[in-house]
Amino acid sequence: MPDHDRDVDPEGAGTPRGGTAPTSPRVGRPGPAGSADGATGDVPATTVATVDRSSTDAGVDGGRRPRRRLDRGLLLASLVIAGGLVLIAWGLLGSVTGDEGIDRPDAIETLSPVENAVQALQQERIVVDLDFGYEAELEIDGQRLPVTRLGELELEPGEQADLPPTAVFDPGNSVISFQPTEGAPIESFAEGRHEVRVIFWRAAEGPDSARSYTWSFDVI
Repeated sequence: MPDHDRDVDPEGAGTPRGGTAPTSPRVGRPGPAGSADGATGDVPATTVATVDRSSTDAGVDGGRRPRRRLDRGLLLASLVIAGGLVLIAWGLLGSVTGDEGIDRPDAIETLSPVENAVQALQQERIVVDLDFGYEAELEIDGQRLPVTRLGELELEPGEQADLPPTAVFDPGNSVISFQPTEGAPIESFAEGRHEVRVIFWRAAEGPDSARSYTWSFDVI
């Protein structure tokens, strides 16, 4: 058949009508001459994607994360705070409020200053309140104090009692006390720790049945 009778695609630059469409171009970058894929060195798109992803994975998995340096100052501060919390907890557990935790005889209702007081004054008054029917004497820092009993003082009618500088026992309330003052066996308490011993007994049984209780306090 003559050549002029062949259908020619006006836009196909000589592509026969109804013929096979040209193949898609290869994706890649030009390679050096003589490469295995031809003079252009094109690499298939699937190969390029695999190479790029492999290199990315190698950068994530193969790389080492930088190690954080230990802040010694922060560590020291943490240790100090932890030690302080331990001391606070220990103090709360070992603290005593009022008469709690004191193994005091049942015959003694209250006393002042309390056991292990740490802020007693130099003129602190010593007071021991006993159950009714008890009598007592006081000994401070190893020194036995003379005792004056209320009700045995000779007073004129209307005269106010002037207590002597001794330990004073009130039999109506079973209370014995001592106030450091001028002329007393102890005029004031020196700074530091002091020890008090109360000797007590039932009035109906007499001093031969006496018991004692000792405690200490600190003067500022």
